[in-house]
Amino acid sequence: MSCENGCTGEIRYDYTELDKALDDYGGTEGSLITILQKAQEIYGYLPREVIERIAGGLRIKTAKVYGVATFYTQFRFEPVGKYLIMLCMGTACHVNGAKTIEDAIVDELGISNGETTQDGLFTLSNVACLGCCSLSPVMMINGETYGTLTGDKAKEILNTLRS
Repeated sequence: MSCENGCTGEIRYDYTELDKALDDYGGTEGSLITILQKAQEIYGYLPREVIERIAGGLRIKTAKVYGVATFYTQFRFEPVGKYLIMLCMGTACHVNGAKTIEDAIVDELGISNGETTQDGLFTLSNVACLGCCSLSPVMMINGETYGTLTGDKAKEILNTLRS
């Protein structure tokens, strides 16, 4: 078996799409957020090596890229599971039982907010608001919205995705 990374344990990233984004947007004032969004779309998160590549491509300090990326909650610095569960904790969801839904997810998956299951299948992310107040309590999984949840309904959804 041969190792693409020289068997060092270091991950090597394909920068083809990222370099295209840097070429497309790099000359545009204020394009850093767009490039970070594109990078996260490509890799699923923002690894250190990718942030350094962006900084080099834009000829700015890595600290500036980190500063912008850490300011916005949309950016992730750790890989997420195949299914990203965004659980709404906004006022309407809170009042209508979001904590019960969170407890059911924690019970079912054995993870807490910000964690990923050992099999890499699920990541739980509590968010301030999904803008679906009439469906509260609500969660979104990979862009699909699930509303009027109960603990049992949340577990059923997770089990369906798992199988």
